[in-house]
Amino acid sequence: MRIRIGYEMTIETAQETPLISLTTPEAARHRDYVFPEDFRTTPSVPVQSYVDRYGNICRRMVAPAGRFTLFDDITVNDPGLRDESDVNAREWPVEALPTDVLGFLTASRYVETDLVSDEAWNLFGHVAPGWNRVQYIVDHVNGSLVFDYKLASQFRTAASARNDRVAVCRDFAHLTLAYLRALNIPARYVNGYVGDIGVPRAAAPMDFAAWIEVFLGGKWWTFDPRNNQRRIGRVVVARGMDAADVPLINTFGPHTLTGFRVWCHPVDEQGNELDGMLFG
Repeated sequence: MRIRIGYEMTIETAQETPLISLTTPEAARHRDYVFPEDFRTTPSVPVQSYVDRYGNICRRMVAPAGRFTLFDDITVNDPGLRDESDVNAREWPVEALPTDVLGFLTASRYVETDLVSDEAWNLFGHVAPGWNRVQYIVDHVNGSLVFDYKLASQFRTAASARNDRVAVCRDFAHLTLAYLRALNIPARYVNGYVGDIGVPRAAAPMDFAAWIEVFLGGKWWTFDPRNNQRRIGRVVVARGMDAADVPLINTFGPHTLTGFRVWCHPVDEQGNELDGMLFG
């Protein structure tokens, strides 16, 4: 199947402002592009790409004073399969973990493992280790937080989400990460596209989404605490310890967001949008 993804984001600045954008899909998906990526800015400015310490593709540029728009449009080939799963995947003891995985056991800006450690062991320590324990934790977080886009806050951490009981997708991810890392299960934050494919179309406007990946049985597996479903057509943009590592844009100076839209939907060979429910 083909999936069209992209965004248009407009900011306003009072003066020239350097910025970094993490909005292009991970390098592994570039071979799936049906057409070359259509990335552009208005007004046009020089753009330099580089790869950060997590392997994410970053674009740096300087936004001129006034109105500035970033636009990206991509069509990708996708197998149309739901996220992989393996209920027999096992947790590995810390001493057996690969060195490059160990960092995803520690606390980070939005993931205060020390503040939820006792609670994590009290709630989940009795559950048999492995895939089912991870899913048990995801189920718990999904059921204990209420999604409310209007109450989104860039300052809400895992611990405060637990206390507030309200969340957007990043908060669901942060709290789940905190519980998992407290139990010595490596887990990392993921940002990307998740369209309404194989599920009823959501009433809210499309947005970028956050989920997590958990290291079990020697590989990384996708879990989605917000939706708590194995989904079709997920496209990874960036990974990190938490949301602080993967901002859509990071400006080095004040800016005001004045326009934002995202799309992610299946299309036919002529580029016409298809009903996502056809792929359930």
